[in-house]
Amino acid sequence: MRGISLLAIGFGFVSTLCAQNPPQPQTEQQRDLTTVKESPAATNPAPTRTGAPPVIPHSYALVVGIARYAHLPAKAQLQFADRDAEDIYTTLISAQGGNFPAENVHKLINEEASLANLRHELEQWLPSVTTPEDRVLVYFAGHGFIAGGKAYLAPNDVDVSHLSGTAYPMEDLGKAIGTQIHGKWKVLITDACHSGAITPEDDTAQVNHSLLDLNTSTFSLTASRDREQSFESPQWGGGHGIFTYYVIHGLQGEADSSGDGIVTADELADYVRTNVRLATKTLQNPTSDRGSFDPNMVLAYNPPRSAKCAGPNCPGAPRDGTLIFQTNMDGVEVWLDGKSLGVIDKTKPQRFPGIAPGPHTIKGVHLGYEPDGPREEQVYPGQETTVNVRIIIARQRNHAAEEPFDKGLEFYTRGGADNYKKAAVEFQKALQIDSKYSKAALYLGRTYQALYDPEQAETYLKNAIDIDNDYSEARLSYAAALLDTGGYDEAIRQTNAVIQRDPNNGMAWYLESQAFVRKGSYDQAIDAGQRAVKFTPANAEAHLWLGEAQRMAKQCPAALPEYNQYLSLSNFNSGAGGQLNYYLLGSLFGFGVKKRAAQQDIWRDLRAQANVGICDCQWVQKQFQAAAESCQKALTYVRDEPYANYRLGIVYAEEYNGNGNTELLKEARLHFSTVVALIPDTDEAQRSRKYIANIDAVLLH
Repeated sequence: MRGISLLAIGFGFVSTLCAQNPPQPQTEQQRDLTTVKESPAATNPAPTRTGAPPVIPHSYALVVGIARYAHLPAKAQLQFADRDAEDIYTTLISAQGGNFPAENVHKLINEEASLANLRHELEQWLPSVTTPEDRVLVYFAGHGFIAGGKAYLAPNDVDVSHLSGTAYPMEDLGKAIGTQIHGKWKVLITDACHSGAITPEDDTAQVNHSLLDLNTSTFSLTASRDREQSFESPQWGGGHGIFTYYVIHGLQGEADSSGDGIVTADELADYVRTNVRLATKTLQNPTSDRGSFDPNMVLAYNPPRSAKCAGPNCPGAPRDGTLIFQTNMDGVEVWLDGKSLGVIDKTKPQRFPGIAPGPHTIKGVHLGYEPDGPREEQVYPGQETTVNVRIIIARQRNHAAEEPFDKGLEFYTRGGADNYKKAAVEFQKALQIDSKYSKAALYLGRTYQALYDPEQAETYLKNAIDIDNDYSEARLSYAAALLDTGGYDEAIRQTNAVIQRDPNNGMAWYLESQAFVRKGSYDQAIDAGQRAVKFTPANAEAHLWLGEAQRMAKQCPAALPEYNQYLSLSNFNSGAGGQLNYYLLGSLFGFGVKKRAAQQDIWRDLRAQANVGICDCQWVQKQFQAAAESCQKALTYVRDEPYANYRLGIVYAEEYNGNGNTELLKEARLHFSTVVALIPDTDEAQRSRKYIANIDAVLLH
């Protein structure tokens, strides 16, 4: 259950609500919940529907999920709160869901969700970044307590014998959301014991007046009423809290009862409450505070879809149906209406309740096999429909296609423009012979990326994914291509899809680190980079991108060892450069995407970038001679590296200021002139022109 009050001894009165044991299936675990009072829905007029896409304000979210508690016994640990939070995160950043920018969604999962971190995110980060026009969402899944008449959320490091000093008071949560965090739309979704007890007071009016800014719109959705329980079970989509399961599906579009593509607060509340009550035989009743929030509040936006009910005479949410997926093979990824439901093994059928009645498109995929589907399955109100996914036919490779593919791969691994062009011709031949040759599509996309043809690269990388939906390697290559063209949000969605299947995939983590660096979210970039190094310590690029993230965060003492580790691990002949080409990304130094991939192999480019990073850090630390040596080393790999030339100009000018040697000024002028020639329209070029003018004035004096 979520809530462990029976284990808490010696800290005053503790509610025993969490100990209730209703007749749920034995596989379900109870999560106790809330004291939020429900107001009549009629106080909110129906939102106006214009048919136009909604205007979604700047959006921020904090997602917290704690299944493993540091100081609680084994029987008090939860099963799926961390997975709930991960899937909420995926839904929020989805373009067909919450539409939250990934860098604006912070996650605290398990040990990360300490009391100190929870306070920092709620009381410092969110108040510092939000404005009165923003949309803000806070989600919490884990344990909660009521003790001594006060309610608390339990962070990972909670000590039940000392709640006042180790748990987060819900009164503080109410103050943070009501008065410190800014926003015109505020959303609080809680799946925890007594999560609705924002304050210990019983009078709703007093709570609102004392804690909430009545000029703002706050929507609170909690998993159950006071003195009820909340349940989690592996029967719900392979493992979820029942409440959160329906929140996720509601945000993904199932709650859109009007069929306009918009999921409003009212629609989500109705959908979640209706389905959770049905699923638990009314033992669990989600509640929402409907007294103040804007009925036009947009919680999610999905492309228009078949509605369960539409029109002015809609009688309310009909009873939904359930799909039960079972398969004949382990590791089959199942898809419903173009959205992945996750991976299923043959011995573990998975139930997906809350599906709108009507036809739905399903598909099962497994790498190396022909997919089952897409095909149509009918969902009936209140009924369970078993979907048998059969992965039977191994994809037969047309042997005639293998010969040009092998030739293309040989050219590709040599690197260089001419070889890449020859490789592209061979990979095209392979695809013409066998249009389902996903590996040929993958390498053709990589080849076009190396030739800096981003449109073609993305076309063929997406083609590889379309052929094999669970082709993680293709998703990562696609993410890398998107980073080169500025598609950072979609790149994060692709890496996140891989991480959900394989949480220890170091490549996914360091690509995600790069995406966050480019979005200016350096803390998240460092976190992802550290995970990349943890899971793949021998991978040179993991260290490189962690170093880049740390340098951009002005943490040069930490960055320098990572750069040096990259240089040590990548100290090999550059003949393997072609193998790395799909990791080539735009410069992190402010000059935009580099377009010279076809003129050199990627090994040289990355070696140069590492030395430039070292040079930059040494310059920051005023180690000018060492910085000059590092930037010069970078230029031995890539003579036209803009930032190396720019930094060298600065370093030589600094050294001139120290010793008055005009030969250094001449060297500085040469490098500044190179910057102007290479990137004439940038801020660095503009500054270089000013430096050149100053140098000329000194030299001519």
